[in-house]
Amino acid sequence: MGSGVWTAAAVNLNMWLGVNVGTMLFVFGVANALTNLILIKKIDIKRFVAEVLYILFFSYFVDIFTNLLTMAGVQHLPMLVRTLISFSGVACFCIAISLYQRANIVMHPNDDTTNILRFLYLKGNSTAAQIIDFIPPILIVVVAFVATHSIYAVNIGTLFSILLNGILIAESDKLIWPSLKHNFKTEDVQEG
Repeated sequence: MGSGVWTAAAVNLNMWLGVNVGTMLFVFGVANALTNLILIKKIDIKRFVAEVLYILFFSYFVDIFTNLLTMAGVQHLPMLVRTLISFSGVACFCIAISLYQRANIVMHPNDDTTNILRFLYLKGNSTAAQIIDFIPPILIVVVAFVATHSIYAVNIGTLFSILLNGILIAESDKLIWPSLKHNFKTEDVQEG
């Protein structure tokens, strides 16, 4: 029923260029980690290495879980069940993003990008930060569509994710472990 927008971009590039989805997610992650250094306006080697290591494991596990879900036959379940699984998955990862963005120990580079955008550029607005972070993968899907005349891994779950990620993260900040406060240190970055 669709996937997260960055994963959908990787799937569309896979279908167009034949590059493994996990490899594309790793490349996206490294590009995001580099973008984060530009956004914070300083070289932070520890942050960069931590994000690259995170994305290395994340991209590998995406391939593993994709294969496991395919072997389990999830794609053959009734549409309503797949939709509910997709929406539940989006809600779960938004809760997880809320928790680990607030802890701010090690993050997926895309989530660090939204955190940086949110607190350094958008006055705490998680929804605006998510929307801005989704522009590059949406453009990638559009370019891949122009090249292949097909769109892959984009469906109701993707739309749900695009429209509600920021809102679900913001609500999770308030409802799920509300005493855990954002640990984003503006003194660690150069404010623009």
